[in-house]
Amino acid sequence: MTALADKRMDLASSQARAALEAAVIGREPISLEDVISEAALQTRVDKKFLLTPEEFTALSERLGDQFKIMQIDGRRTFRYESVYFDTEDYDQYRAHRQGRRRRYKVRSRTYADTGLSMFEIKTKGLRGATVKHRVEQDLDTAGELTKENREFLESVLRSEYGQEAPQLQPVLDSAYRRATFVNPIDGERLTCDVELEYAHGEAKVDGPDLIVVETKSADGRGVSDQALAELGIREVSMSKYCIGIALLNPQLPANRWSRLLQQSFVPDPALR
Repeated sequence: MTALADKRMDLASSQARAALEAAVIGREPISLEDVISEAALQTRVDKKFLLTPEEFTALSERLGDQFKIMQIDGRRTFRYESVYFDTEDYDQYRAHRQGRRRRYKVRSRTYADTGLSMFEIKTKGLRGATVKHRVEQDLDTAGELTKENREFLESVLRSEYGQEAPQLQPVLDSAYRRATFVNPIDGERLTCDVELEYAHGEAKVDGPDLIVVETKSADGRGVSDQALAELGIREVSMSKYCIGIALLNPQLPANRWSRLLQQSFVPDPALR
């Protein structure tokens, strides 16, 4: 389990979570099985946006009833807990900061409300598309780079990049609450995250009272992308992993995200 797994927080009164809960309550549900069978975009174009609660409410209204909400056992928002792996020198963080084409993320993700846990590698495919490779893992070993996970990682990196897997270690725990909007017609998805938390060792930091919205579509021009453009909301260069690493490791260069960090994550710009 992650270092954040036992952290009990009561943030239901936050404006971001209130806006998220209000947006999902009246929508038609879609089951996890249907999401997997009808809208399982494992190769997709991802775009990230950072919205205020008011902007998010306006976006939800623009989406209309075309999008359904993933629902499991009556729940519509879920707590996600992840452990990210990198080298001792944060090679993959640096690769993302420099925008290298052959970059990847390695993580263990646990769906805390359902007990499902996955080991995942996200690589970059043609034209910058994100390709997710994943395998289910034992909940008891979530957050560990087991022998089976290591073999899966080596297989993916050889296949995708012709590379050997480096020595990795856990470098970041993260958690947040998510709701997933799904357009079953074309598989487009919209993930919406609130209550972002980061930790590593004794260091902990919480994200802002905003909603991290990520659109996932086949070509990056989905209904949600168009709705965001109509609202004048611009895409941001943001990786939840990289933001967390930058916040908890101020000695590392973070110039690619400096403006975003100063505006939305660090109250006093002088701290950066």
